[in-house]
Amino acid sequence: MNDRIGVGIRQNTWLQAWAQRSQTQKYIFLLIAIVPAFGGYLLFTLYPNLVSVYYSLLNWDGISTPKFVGFENYINLLQDRYVWRALSHNAVLMIFVPALVILFSLLLAYLLTNKSYKGVGVLKVLFFFPNVLSSVVIALLWAFIYDGSFGLLNSLLRLVGIEIGDFYWIGNTDTALWAIIPPSVWGGVGLYVVIFSNAMITIPKSLYESAILEGANHMTRLFKITIPLIMPIIRVSVLFLTLGALKGFENVLVLTNGGPAGSTDVIGLYMFNLAFGKEFHNYGYASAIGMFLFVFLVIVKLVTDKLFANRSSEY
Repeated sequence: MNDRIGVGIRQNTWLQAWAQRSQTQKYIFLLIAIVPAFGGYLLFTLYPNLVSVYYSLLNWDGISTPKFVGFENYINLLQDRYVWRALSHNAVLMIFVPALVILFSLLLAYLLTNKSYKGVGVLKVLFFFPNVLSSVVIALLWAFIYDGSFGLLNSLLRLVGIEIGDFYWIGNTDTALWAIIPPSVWGGVGLYVVIFSNAMITIPKSLYESAILEGANHMTRLFKITIPLIMPIIRVSVLFLTLGALKGFENVLVLTNGGPAGSTDVIGLYMFNLAFGKEFHNYGYASAIGMFLFVFLVIVKLVTDKLFANRSSEY
């Protein structure tokens, strides 16, 4: 009897030790898995943002001894007409780029999903191809398209009988900002075509079959069935595109560098030139603009959430 009790105690002790060892191994695994990613986030995201809050209170060129000026940079920012001019250009991009990308992506994804086209996979790859290219390559490609002397756009206009001459689209203050929109749309449509088409595939075919029996055409099916059912994905896409149009500046930097005469300057490029421009450096003021941009991004995100409320449809 005592031997059985001793064996039972030893077994329980072994089980407890095994459980504790397994629990320790689980914690070690979680630690190894989380620490690199969390450490990278702290080092490259959170820490720079926190330091930028401090820098925004300084008058500093990034090299000499900084001078604490408190909220003077923020006061100057609110009175800086170039900041508001840049934001007005961002507003144009925020309205047209997301709207056009979503429109073209939805139509193309619907056609690829609901029409019996041959080689749908190849078409998806072709649509996605611009997303493989970097923003710099896309901007350089469109710079050649807009060129006044041998650009593709002027050649096509002459081909259809419109004599445009040597008009340089990104060198004119009336057209330069609008010329930024097509490269941004062309570079973004392919990704969302893939995203939307994959979402549309999950919609049961029986819903479309019922709509066809009731006489619904393609546009009715698109707006009454497809769009409501994938609205959560559209909502997230609109948010990403809107925030990207607000904080991105790569296309503008390569195509026009904010010119001509500041007609394409955007807030991200203005901040970049203040911090790292050739003429002068004002790292403290640029950091203040960065903090202002962060607050503005949060406001835009909240407004977007309000306009595109998360109304999920079920089937």
